[in-house]
Amino acid sequence: MVPGMRMLPLSLSLFFLLPVFSSATEPLHFTLTRRNARHDMDYYLAAAEHLRGKYSTGRHTTSAKDPNSRRTVAGISMVNQQADASYFATVNIGTPPQPFNVILDTGSSDLWVADSSCRTCSRTTPTFDGTKSTSLLLSASGTNIRYGSGEVAGQIGTETVSMGGFTVTQQTFLAVTDLTNGLLDGSVSGIMGLAFSTIASTQSTPFWQTLATNGQLTNPEMSFWMTRFRNDPTATEEEPGGVFTLGGTNSSLFTGDIEFLDMPVKTPSFWLLSLSAVTVQGRNVPISTGPASLAAIDTGTTLIGGPTNDVKAIWAAVPGSQSVASMPGFFSFPCTTQVSVTLSFGGKAWPINVADMNLGRLSQGSSQCVGGIFDLSMGSNIVSGGGNPNWVVGATFLKNVYSVYRSNPPSIGFAQLSAAAGGSGATPSSTSSASLPVLTTSSVGPLSPLPSSSSSASGAPSSSGGSNNSSGGSSGNGSASSKAAAGTLLVSAIASLLVACLL
Repeated sequence: MVPGMRMLPLSLSLFFLLPVFSSATEPLHFTLTRRNARHDMDYYLAAAEHLRGKYSTGRHTTSAKDPNSRRTVAGISMVNQQADASYFATVNIGTPPQPFNVILDTGSSDLWVADSSCRTCSRTTPTFDGTKSTSLLLSASGTNIRYGSGEVAGQIGTETVSMGGFTVTQQTFLAVTDLTNGLLDGSVSGIMGLAFSTIASTQSTPFWQTLATNGQLTNPEMSFWMTRFRNDPTATEEEPGGVFTLGGTNSSLFTGDIEFLDMPVKTPSFWLLSLSAVTVQGRNVPISTGPASLAAIDTGTTLIGGPTNDVKAIWAAVPGSQSVASMPGFFSFPCTTQVSVTLSFGGKAWPINVADMNLGRLSQGSSQCVGGIFDLSMGSNIVSGGGNPNWVVGATFLKNVYSVYRSNPPSIGFAQLSAAAGGSGATPSSTSSASLPVLTTSSVGPLSPLPSSSSSASGAPSSSGGSNNSSGGSSGNGSASSKAAAGTLLVSAIASLLVACLL
């Protein structure tokens, strides 16, 4: 989600912070869990509407406060919810702490959770009980945050907030008392925004940015490894989602160098890059340049959305593709086709697993499948320029790379996933390659003692195609291999956290 445009989170992620300091301990790593569920096309249509609303308006401000001053890194486990729909992790709020699952969202900047006084929340949604906290300070003011197909409203307050061993004692958050039906699902209680303070609807400094400003992080960075369970018939509602590292990176999750690209704006708001090149089926596709190429890198979004002409050009390069009348902005293609796409942001061309480009059959028995890139501007009021992105790049792409968010200097980095994280270890092509080979298959590497399953590699072009079927088999960095790797890495994360706490 992106702040300054009010949007709705559909995945998780985290990043890091501002200045770098010396005498720091190692970064902490957090495991992400993903919610899993079978999605029909109505789900993806709703997700697109949320995204369009999220980036349609703007709002900014700043503030910050802190306490502790130990510099370190945390590895935080994430949960993959509903087969790559969203990624969340646990945050503790209050004194004594009350744990809540929140979507990690680099596309927004506010922290909010459902309050016990919420009048429209589901009975199953875990809620914050302010009467049980001795550190809660509620202000007389409230606010609302609008999304594409709904909104949340509540009272602004400050609380002691902790995650992965880090603590901020006066963190501003929104105790939500009203929300539109469907904005929260399962065990999730809210969203943790990981973008910059300039787009915070609560006019606050995000948790990560306070940590960075106060020198509590080893490096001003956040990084993500996100698992894939798309089309895995054995996947449950919640699966291991990967690792969110706050304060640095986890070298066991990527191979080779991290390609850092400076953000093309003077005042950071969203995490932004310029999309410079796209290939489809091995051929370059012409796309817009200049302000129209601005892309938000958004861990809280499931799909990839882009401007009308560019999205049309992408699907025009896929034989047999056509617009979907019942899903404005979406395109379908023959289910027998494996759609091979790469994105470049000024450096290497990063491939997207063919499984991530296929959202499933248009309807039961249909020979057409729906694609993972849709027209973001259709039905929205997003205006080019002024720092607003025309592209929003979510989990469809981010599952295929190790992504790093650096606040000083403001930049975003991508690296090839390691074998342990589901990658093949191959090196992505440079953008000068007009024809890129399709993805190869590989099994998850040596970190896991459990049997690994064959999987289509993430972020690594090669000479032979994967074996994904029309509606997809388990592939990529998810499934049994993801569960095994995530389990092993979770043990490693816990160990590193214990070590950090002892230092």
